[in-house]
Amino acid sequence: MRELILLRHAEAMQIALGDSDRARPLSLRGEQEAREAGAWLRQQGAMPDAVLCSPARRAQMTVERVLDALFAHPVASSVAKFVPEIYEATPGTLLSLLELHAPGSRQILLVGHNPGMEQLLALLISGRSPDARGLPPAGLAWVEFPDSGFEPGSARLRAFWSP
Repeated sequence: MRELILLRHAEAMQIALGDSDRARPLSLRGEQEAREAGAWLRQQGAMPDAVLCSPARRAQMTVERVLDALFAHPVASSVAKFVPEIYEATPGTLLSLLELHAPGSRQILLVGHNPGMEQLLALLISGRSPDARGLPPAGLAWVEFPDSGFEPGSARLRAFWSP
């Protein structure tokens, strides 16, 4: 069985005039949300063998805090692989990136952005991406697959968490 844990980045600061969206950091609330998400994953027994993350600052900060809480100690940021294509990715692109960057992994943590993350979740569970229901900031969706592939409509939602 293969597992995928989808994590939308935690709450970010508003974009400042003249700044890039990719440079937005987490808000103080977002930092707390990310730590809580990591603690929840630890309580659930998560142990990802691959971590793929958007390079946007808010996603980087989210994964750092999540991994620190998950492993109950500071973790080197080198645990996560920062993949530029995750930013603004479609569900199809995200599926391709999973196969490209984590082909043999059994449990993958994917940290990214909406609408791609919630659309990917809907695609994997129902087979249709327009069925997206919403993945809030720092929301986690843990899905399982009966075989080694990420086929649309083949996933089962194991758990969902939101702050």
